[in-house]
Amino acid sequence: MEYQVRNPRNGQNDYQFSVLEEDELQAICREMRQAQKLWRSEGIEHRIRAMEAWKLAVEARMDQLIESLSIDTGRKAESVLEAQLLGGTIDRWIATAREVFSAEPSKTSNIPFIDIHQDLEPYALVGVISPWNFPLLLSIIDSIPALMAGAAVIVKPSEITPRFIEVIQESIEAVPELRGVFRYIAGGGETGQRLLNEIDLVCFTGSVATGKSVYRAAAENFIPAYLELGGKDPAVVLEGADLEHASSALLWGSTVNCGHSCLSIERIYVQESIYQEFLEKLISKAKAVKLAYPTMEDGQIGPVISDRQADIINDHLADALEKGATLRSGSGKCFEQGGGLWCEPNILTEVSQDMKVIQEETFGPVLPVIPFKDEEEGAQLANDTIFGLSAAVFAESWEKGVEFGKKLQAGAISINDAGLTAMIHEGEKNAFKFSGIGSTRMGPASIRRFMRQKAYLVKKQGIPSPWWFDAH
Repeated sequence: MEYQVRNPRNGQNDYQFSVLEEDELQAICREMRQAQKLWRSEGIEHRIRAMEAWKLAVEARMDQLIESLSIDTGRKAESVLEAQLLGGTIDRWIATAREVFSAEPSKTSNIPFIDIHQDLEPYALVGVISPWNFPLLLSIIDSIPALMAGAAVIVKPSEITPRFIEVIQESIEAVPELRGVFRYIAGGGETGQRLLNEIDLVCFTGSVATGKSVYRAAAENFIPAYLELGGKDPAVVLEGADLEHASSALLWGSTVNCGHSCLSIERIYVQESIYQEFLEKLISKAKAVKLAYPTMEDGQIGPVISDRQADIINDHLADALEKGATLRSGSGKCFEQGGGLWCEPNILTEVSQDMKVIQEETFGPVLPVIPFKDEEEGAQLANDTIFGLSAAVFAESWEKGVEFGKKLQAGAISINDAGLTAMIHEGEKNAFKFSGIGSTRMGPASIRRFMRQKAYLVKKQGIPSPWWFDAH
């Protein structure tokens, strides 16, 4: 089967790839399981050396990687950041892995003559199914800790952004120790479904609807599933906050990567006493942001990557305007330009909680701004959602921000900034509600989630145990 791939800047199908047949996928997975045995048995220092070699292999192909990511997504700055962050990401996981594997493996139990020897056994084959908005970043966020744990990892990125696969796979092939246990494959939804039958654990990043299907399939196969799903992140701006600072942070947090981020700020709640001043600053700054057209270097906001996402953005904007919202900046819809689909920052006021732009994930540069009376109402509005990925709070002090953040039902709360969870990876967190399920992707716990814990309960003294039957 051949997949045709659309270029987001010109709307043309200018790339294609072949999908693996089911028996080909099965053969690859069998070979990876065999290779994983040595990968695991050689130990953590062997894995670290392989990852260090991969870092060099990626750096040698940095220009090609940035180019392929840029064509996949139609934007440049974010692609440069994605590619250049990979080296530091590898270094960070190496340091974290050394911490995990240096833990004391044995201890004495509360029964003096019984010792406990702890062990960690990796899942043999981990599958990672990643989305199109950050094709590289969201494929490695689970892959690298799984590899450090000793698992083999097979990755199926989105069929919407597959061009980078060739470059990243070439870098993997350059490292003999890694090539048997780390593999990227191109494919669509059917390939993802088939992959679920071949692996021991799945990590999925994507929509709630697809995540539910993955979760059901994982349950049928009785394998663990770690799901990072949609977001409808709120920002709450309290009295006393620095409005110049807050408006700049929230404009970036709502529109970076054309709003294509699960942790994008999609709802802004502002206390009534400062609402008008904040709104004026936000509108002024939004109107100064430019589209990255006709070249990638000409502005800040790239094209809508997926044409299907443009339909959702347009539907949400139309629904809001039909229900009485007021458009304060932007065109009120995505529009075609040069064959691509584009969307300016669309600021909406007079927004009600029943609108799609409040209740459903928009995944575009749409900024509803809503006033609230007091902190109780602000927290209630922010929590009025089926999502709970992350949030932001702006307050007169960081202490006040943290105090308010404790009222929010979300896994990562940025205080006096937006989207910090994209930059700070040491803070362990869980998604709330329908934004996901499973252990944290951050910190040492992320490596441990790819391993089963084993305990050897060791009796070292040849004495009768007091709970035995008296057989005399």
